[in-house]
Order: sequence, then structure tokens, then C-alpha cells
Amino acid sequence: MNAKRLFRDRADAAQALANSLAAYRGAHSLVLAIPRGAVPMAWDIAQALQGELDVVLVHKLGAPFSAEFAIGAVDESGRVYRSPHAFQAGANEAYIEQEAARQLEVLRRRRERYTPLRPPIDPAGRTVIVVDDGLATGATMIAALQALRAQHPARLICAVPVAAADSLAKVEALADEVICLHAPQDFAAVGQFYDRFDQVEDDEVAAILTSAGSA
Repeated sequence: MNAKRLFRDRADAAQALANSLAAYRGAHSLVLAIPRGAVPMAWDIAQALQGELDVVLVHKLGAPFSAEFAIGAVDESGRVYRSPHAFQAGANEAYIEQEAARQLEVLRRRRERYTPLRPPIDPAGRTVIVVDDGLATGATMIAALQALRAQHPARLICAVPVAAADSLAKVEALADEVICLHAPQDFAAVGQFYDRFDQVEDDEVAAILTSAGSA
């Protein structure tokens, strides 16, 4: 493995996270994935911990001139998190509102496709573990944690294999516990720390959630 690569693939990262979360095995934890990449990971973790799987739907807001660069995120209730650098990246309020509306529609379509026959699992009173495959700007994790905190979980945990150090500091204030396996100084993008980092498609997410619901 390349010295800069930390994980073979998402399954390898999920196993490492599950080991770090072993104290929650058998505690009927609710493991929530941020789609799409984290869903296969969260399924592995939920199985290892004997927990329950679902998704927390949030979507990043892309910058005006660089759609992959997050300037914030929106959750499926419509609440918007604006990153501190949003306006420096060229966004104004009108742009943020337009981008949020566009991504909110994506979330509505995903909810219909992912769990068409049931509502989201209620996190109230549960130990909730929010999983992503890594934190770059941290915007989607911040939006997810804020949305979930408002639903009164008993304990709220952020679990990621790798993160940018400054993003990690932001989420630490929002969770009761943060499990991060690596916060490298040379962080540029999440994918650089995986040997294999294939895109996860909606069909795979839907299939995993269907399997989890029938398990």
C-alpha cells in the first residue's frame, strides 16, 4: 500500500471504524450514513455492532465556480448550514438559497428512492453514530449533526476514517464523541487516502437499505 494511503477501500475503513466503536456493540445503536459513499461502510459497521442502519440525508452546497467545493449543506428539512468561507468563495444569499433549493430536491428524490415504504428511523433517545467516508470541509457532517441534535438523541457520535484537522475541530463541538482514525497534515481530498475509492450509486444504496430493513 502506498505510504500515503491509509485504507484499501471503504470496507477496510469500515472494519477499522467498527473496531474503534466496539464499546457500542449490542447497545442497539442507530448507525446513520451520509449518502452515498458512507452507506456500504455504515452497513458493515451496523452489522458489526448489532445496530440498526438508516441514512441521514444532507447534501453539500457547491461553490458558484467549483461545484465540488462545499460552501455549506442543506438537510432534508430545508435547514441550511453556511460555511464561514461561503461568501469568500463567491456565493451570496440569493445563490445560496437557489443552490439549497436545488439540492433539497435531490434529497427529496433520494428519500423516495431509498426508503419508499417507511419514514426515517426516529433517533430520539438512541445512541446515534453518524458515519461518513471522510471529512473534507466537514459541511455535510456539520449539517447532519445539527439536524440530528434537534431530534434529541441520547448520545450523538461522529465516526469517520480520515479528516482534515480544521474540519475535525468544527465537528467536535457538535457531537458527544468523535471517532476519527487519522487527521493527516497533507489532507487534500478524502479519496487520496484510499487505494480504491469507487463511486457508490443510488441503486446500491437502495439495495443496502432494503437488505438492512429485512435483516
